[in-house]
Amino acid sequence: MPEEVKILLFSIAALVVGLIVGAIIGIIYRKKVAEAEIGSAEEKAKKIIADSAVQVETMKKEALIEAKEETLRLRNETERELKERRTEVTRLERRVAQKEENLDKKTEALERKNETLDKKLKENDAVREQIEQVLAQHMEKLEELSGITAEEAKEELIARVESEVKHDLAKRLDELETQFREEADDKARNIVTLAIQRCAADQVSEATISAVPLPSDEMKGRIIGREGRNIQKLETLTGVELIIDDTPETITLSGFDPVRREVARLALEKLIADGRIHPARIEEMVEKAKREVDAVIKQAGERATFEVGVHGINPELVRLLGRLRYRTSYGQNVLKHSVEVAFLAGIMAEELGVDAMTARRAGLLHDIGKAFPHDEEGSHVQIGVNVAKKYKESRDVIHAIEAHHNDVEPKTIIAILVQAADAISAARPGARREDLENYIKRLAKLEEIAESFSGVDKAFAIQAGREVRVMVKPEEINDDGMALIAREMAQKIQEEVKYPGQIKINVIRESRAIDYAK
Repeated sequence: MPEEVKILLFSIAALVVGLIVGAIIGIIYRKKVAEAEIGSAEEKAKKIIADSAVQVETMKKEALIEAKEETLRLRNETERELKERRTEVTRLERRVAQKEENLDKKTEALERKNETLDKKLKENDAVREQIEQVLAQHMEKLEELSGITAEEAKEELIARVESEVKHDLAKRLDELETQFREEADDKARNIVTLAIQRCAADQVSEATISAVPLPSDEMKGRIIGREGRNIQKLETLTGVELIIDDTPETITLSGFDPVRREVARLALEKLIADGRIHPARIEEMVEKAKREVDAVIKQAGERATFEVGVHGINPELVRLLGRLRYRTSYGQNVLKHSVEVAFLAGIMAEELGVDAMTARRAGLLHDIGKAFPHDEEGSHVQIGVNVAKKYKESRDVIHAIEAHHNDVEPKTIIAILVQAADAISAARPGARREDLENYIKRLAKLEEIAESFSGVDKAFAIQAGREVRVMVKPEEINDDGMALIAREMAQKIQEEVKYPGQIKINVIRESRAIDYAK
């Protein structure tokens, strides 16, 4: 083996041995350092434990001192409070003793007073006995002198007082009745005035539309159609008569049913606007107009119920209400009239403290019978009662419908309010109209009836026929006869004349003295 290799191996072995020895020495050194650190930590821990023990001992002593001080303070406060309470108890005991002493004195004084009162009561009893004996003697002497006993005199006195009291009571009752009647009239007048003020609906009389304007007279021939087939088709589908005369650029619609008349009007307007007028197109437009009118009727009924705040009405009744939009009475739109009656009845019911909701419901439905065609059997009152019963309306509502034209006597406040509201709505100026000929005939009839009575000098229909002023002959009709002739005249007018609202009969009796200075 060469020398260099040996040297190299020796060097490597020496290096390995050195590394091992160094590692051993490092491990030993680290162990000694760790043992030294552990010893130092143990000494520190012991020192900390010793310091903690000293601090704990110090804190225990301080806490003990504080506890002793707190105990001493509490003891002092307790002793002070006990001392104050003892003082208060002592003071109260002195007051109680003083009050007991005062009570003893008062008791003795009361006992002395009771003894005095007992003596006085005995003396009073003796005096009363003497007085009663004297009164009995006097009563005996009075009975001897008057010839009647005390009981008879008492009965006579009671009878006389009772008679006087009855007379005064009857007189007072008569005064109170007059006063209450005047107050009731004033209150009723105020309630009606308030209702009218709060329901100041701007309403004028209406007329059913019966004329359709044309763009030109040439359109009349197209509407008539070949051999009249167009106009015949339109009349057959709508049930309305079309009157085509010499009136320029106008066609008049004639029919009793206002809903049919409205359908015919809408269909004719649509045909004129479209320009294509033949039977098939007429049929199409009539169906479209019917749907539109049905929609308008439904909306009008719903709007009316919403406007017056009445809910829960059967949908069929709502539809019938909507039909009233196309009905008029003396030119007054019946639906607007019904809404106004509902408002007026509700306001007056609120003022009187009765059920305003029922009053509004009855007012809204009072003319529901007018929604049916004219050929329906029975009056609109009876028809309205039947339909209200059919759709389960309340008894008060049905009675109000039946009584609003006095077909039966009104028996409820609601019925009376609806009757009054109906008269107010129909009678106020501008609400209704009638043609001039009927108006003049009615005025003439009123004057004729008034002048037919014996003792009437002159009679005048004034205030647009709402008042008949009658001048009677004073030598033939006295004051009592005036009331009788007014009542008979009113009854005869009710039987013979048809009129909206009510008519006032004003009978006047004048006595005049005439002389001349010469």
